[in-house]
Amino acid sequence: MLDIRPTCEHCNKLLPYNSSEAMICTFECTFCKDCVENVLRHVCPNCGGGFEKRPIRPKQLLEKYPTSTKTVHEPVDVEAHINSINKK
Repeated sequence: MLDIRPTCEHCNKLLPYNSSEAMICTFECTFCKDCVENVLRHVCPNCGGGFEKRPIRPKQLLEKYPTSTKTVHEPVDVEAHINSINKK
């Protein structure tokens, strides 16, 4: 089951279950579209993979399959992240 996290890991922006701004990597790291495009340059700082738009869980399934309440807020060291991308 996809872990639909409530916020961006970098800026802590709220990303509710139906957000069109939520992006995830293959390990379900969750970031907002703005951070993915303008800060992370489409590269996950945790695994080095890319991002895709997080699917929206239909509202009628939320009771049976609730979204995560776990907030992961670990702002990225942007300079180190950009340096690691440039070394590739």
